[in-house]
Amino acid sequence: MEARYWHLLNDGRLCCEVCPRECRLAEGQRGVCFVRTRQEGRLILETYGRSTGFCLDPIEKKPLNHFLPGTATLSFGTAGCNLTCKFCQNWHMSKSRQVDDLAVQATPEAIARAARHFSCGSVSFTYNDPVIFLEYAVDTAIACHQQGVKTVAVTAGYIQGAAREEFFRHMDAANVDLKAFSDAFYRRLVGGHRQVVLETLEYLAKETKVWLEITTLLIPGENDSIQELEDQCRWMVDHLGEGVPIHFTAFHPDWRMLDKPRTSLAILNRAMEIAGKNGVRYAYTGNVADPRGGSTWCPGCGKLTIGRTGWNITAWHLNEKGACQHCGMVCPGVFAAKPGTWGSKRIPVRMG
Repeated sequence: MEARYWHLLNDGRLCCEVCPRECRLAEGQRGVCFVRTRQEGRLILETYGRSTGFCLDPIEKKPLNHFLPGTATLSFGTAGCNLTCKFCQNWHMSKSRQVDDLAVQATPEAIARAARHFSCGSVSFTYNDPVIFLEYAVDTAIACHQQGVKTVAVTAGYIQGAAREEFFRHMDAANVDLKAFSDAFYRRLVGGHRQVVLETLEYLAKETKVWLEITTLLIPGENDSIQELEDQCRWMVDHLGEGVPIHFTAFHPDWRMLDKPRTSLAILNRAMEIAGKNGVRYAYTGNVADPRGGSTWCPGCGKLTIGRTGWNITAWHLNEKGACQHCGMVCPGVFAAKPGTWGSKRIPVRMG
């Protein structure tokens, strides 16, 4: 499918405008993302309508803890990525160069119908970054909204300009991966620029109605210092507000970073404490067994509002208006009167 957001340069090359890389392509060349290529003078998205697979996931796996808790989300991704993270936890998809091996095909309308058939609260664009398959994600989001199904973007937020505005205009929720609060970290380990991600976060918080949560994968010795976490949390409160949740998730050795140890629960709990001391009201741990760190606690009275063990909802103390039943303080988010009952199931879906 012909892609959007590109223009021809004076030297005859084609410039992609989706992300800040602005790849300049001669005929037959691919962008860094690998899936956007120049063919016959046009920019083509090669993964439109093709996926690495579909699964029914708990929404908490995205992770989103304040968006329709307990519901199922129909999840899918494609191949490729516009960042080059050395620690990628989904490298078998995001680093894939086997575009032609994407055997699962589905139209946007078929995806929306499947989500409705399985009573999913949402469809999630995930596993690799959906900004690189923007056209497919946007068309799918439009089809989902026609079926009454919400949409979720799980993204690193490395997108710019008009593409950013169109992409998020069709999303109901987003979890943005803020990989660190260091420019040097982004240059050395991510292959990108932190400022672009911060701009995306501010855009979402201030100029859209998209429900926003943030994830930071804590890598021992790389982005987990007390000072960096304090700087990040203070920036969040000052620029996004104190009600945006953050998930501190555990790293495990993978892809091209095999020399670092797994993140300990102590490091994650310390990050949660730092967040709380610097004004962040909702901080969570992830990728570890930690019922307390995965649960939602009311910042007003300190009592449990949503209990979780893994991805299972174990307690619910919000009223029909999303307020704490103990003290009445409103919990920010998108909530139904009752939580879903999907639990921790993860079920592959074959699209027919």
